[in-house]
Amino acid sequence: MIVYLIMSVLGTAIGASLLSPMSKPDPLHGFGFGSGVWVIVTTVLAVFVGSYYAGRCAPVLGWLHGLLSWAVMTLLVVYGMTSLITGAVSTAGSVAATTAQVTATAANQSGTSPSIVDNAKQQLPAAVASAASAASSPQAEQTARETADTAARGVARASWFSFAALVVGAIIAIVSGGAGFRHQPPFEETGGSATDDTPPVRSRAVPGGGRL
Repeated sequence: MIVYLIMSVLGTAIGASLLSPMSKPDPLHGFGFGSGVWVIVTTVLAVFVGSYYAGRCAPVLGWLHGLLSWAVMTLLVVYGMTSLITGAVSTAGSVAATTAQVTATAANQSGTSPSIVDNAKQQLPAAVASAASAASSPQAEQTARETADTAARGVARASWFSFAALVVGAIIAIVSGGAGFRHQPPFEETGGSATDDTPPVRSRAVPGGGRL
């Protein structure tokens, strides 16, 4: 998670430094592709480093410790993204509600004449009927079907990409965790007393075929 945070902050700094709205006619050209590549590199590097050191510190089954570190990281990242999206949607809703309230207050304070309000009430049913007839036309239905088809294909593509990314991340975690476990320093046995100079007991043959 620390590697992921560092790389994310670095990517934001680089992107903000390269973004020049005043000097380029299209400042966001190629920005989405570069951001996607940076996210992939960041995720792979973070998974590799975290799983490697998890396997290096593991007493047994380094690959399993690497896989568990990848699982925890994935859950934390998904939770963070969900919280961020939820907060953004909530903020947008609050801004929209505040704007509507301010607009209504301004309209009340400006002393709108009743005739304008009456005209709006009279035109509202006609606008609703016109919108309903337009929505029920064959062209509108075809447009709705095309929009739904495009959305479905987009969701399917994103789901397949997400599945592939999860599988590749799990494989990287297993491999790097196993590599970290194999690169552990040799363990030195330090048990026993430092002043124990008793020589080892060895058996010797005795007459009659036995051993003592």
